[in-house]
Amino acid sequence: MRFNIKLFNYKILYIYFCLLALLNIFFSTENIQAKTFNINDIEISTPFEIKFDKNKIIEEGFSQAFDRLILSIVQTKDKKKLGQTSLNQIKGMIETFSIKEEKFINEVYYLSLNVSFNKKKILNLMENKNIFPSLPAKKNIFFLPIIIDKNKNEILIFSESYIFNNWNSYIQKYHLLNYILPTEDLEDFNLIKRNLKNIESYNFKEIIQKYTLDEYIISIIFKDNNDIKVLNKININQKIDVKNISFSNLNIDNFQETNKLIERLKEVFENYWKSKNEINTSVKLSLTISITNSDNLKISNFEEILNNTDLIYDFYIYKFNNKDNFYKIIFNGSPDHFLKIMKDNNYEFDIQNRIWVIK
Repeated sequence: MRFNIKLFNYKILYIYFCLLALLNIFFSTENIQAKTFNINDIEISTPFEIKFDKNKIIEEGFSQAFDRLILSIVQTKDKKKLGQTSLNQIKGMIETFSIKEEKFINEVYYLSLNVSFNKKKILNLMENKNIFPSLPAKKNIFFLPIIIDKNKNEILIFSESYIFNNWNSYIQKYHLLNYILPTEDLEDFNLIKRNLKNIESYNFKEIIQKYTLDEYIISIIFKDNNDIKVLNKININQKIDVKNISFSNLNIDNFQETNKLIERLKEVFENYWKSKNEINTSVKLSLTISITNSDNLKISNFEEILNNTDLIYDFYIYKFNNKDNFYKIIFNGSPDHFLKIMKDNNYEFDIQNRIWVIK
């Protein structure tokens, strides 16, 4: 029997590449899970009594974490659709949780909880409820409120306005917009006064350009006794929208009622921002992408980007050979959108064939 050294070497090389591919799978994907929605610092307190049940308190934390998640990714009009979500459903969507802190003070138990929800399960729930959720993306935005009292023929700006002074006093943990208010500037004040007659068409460019933020909201609040009309100029993603809101029987000289106005305006702005970040869960684009398995760092970086891309519904290695790993990627968007996201992360693809190849 003759021993074929050449054939033997080929077999060894084939086994080597198979092992290498397997190592790539095990070491690069064993921790791959659907990206999670993380809700941190859920704080609960309860009297320490004879029937004290820590598990019940933690479950209350789960419910509060779910509520906060919903408030951050769902528009107001859709919240009622999720009102009947049971505790068992909520627990079934939790990926992990951790107790950040617990303590007893004066016979009161305090608990701080971090909860991570499985993104895929949350999106499936939204799809079943016919809801388009949004990416929970934070944003800094320039905000300038102006009050025009038609009866007194006066304008209130900066510290003269209760709304200006108290706008950032009302902040909820589920809010995504962080408002940057201007500094009090006499030049800006005079500029606005000079343009008072054409305030609705004035673009405020001279004021806005002083700040590093390109995106802004200008709220012009017209007060006519207790009838309030608010003209909102919203510039997000280089597109200007105008939203008009009216309120009847609202006395903004009353601080409590003005706080309700602030709360309502923030709700409108949060919903608007969410509408710009909707995830169309009904669109599940299936992509097949190959990447050489000879570069573990390249594979690791690619998977990290996939993990950190919110519109990636799922991904996994579905086959490999001695040269390449082949990924199945489910994307909630169009091919062009996927390519743009990856290009922003310095990845280019050869898309001539059914299987896209990372260059």
